[in-house]
Amino acid sequence: MTQPTILLASSAPRRRDLLRALGLEPVVRPADVDESLLPGEDPHDAAERLARAKASTVAASAPPGALVLAADTIVVLDGEALGKPRDDEDAKRMLRSLRGRAHDVVTGVALARDGVLVSGRETTEVVFGPMTDEEVDGYVASGEPADKAGAYALQGLGGLFVERINGTPSNVVGLPLRLVRRLGSGLDFLL
Repeated sequence: MTQPTILLASSAPRRRDLLRALGLEPVVRPADVDESLLPGEDPHDAAERLARAKASTVAASAPPGALVLAADTIVVLDGEALGKPRDDEDAKRMLRSLRGRAHDVVTGVALARDGVLVSGRETTEVVFGPMTDEEVDGYVASGEPADKAGAYALQGLGGLFVERINGTPSNVVGLPLRLVRRLGSGLDFLL
């Protein structure tokens, strides 16, 4: 079976890289969607809602047969979403709140093809080891936390502070491949 054109509704290079590692070459077509959580919305629900909104937005102009893949990742600590940091001070605040503690990384995934949209979510627990204030400051100075949910990247320098993960590693990077595979099977898309 020939794979369809894949439209990746995200500009995140980590998602594109995960797909490329599988031999796929997605066409990057970011969705212009307000990523704000609704008042009182559970972050786990928000991740899936936002992925569905992104997939729907891109699917509206997708050519017939194209597969739209959208995802939204949210870091959740004590039931509160930690989005992308506003600035270095916000990144430091987030990292200090994560050190020595467990938190969830939830990614909502949505696939759309020819008027059919399916979605789901994956949650992975991440446990940070202890971090000194100097380590936090140095990591933030590296620039890596700037555009990352929760202000860290497992696949980068941030991985130095992760003590363990319980769940799917690719989910923490931003695209749970196992979930994409499961959802895609209903749309004749096989990984």
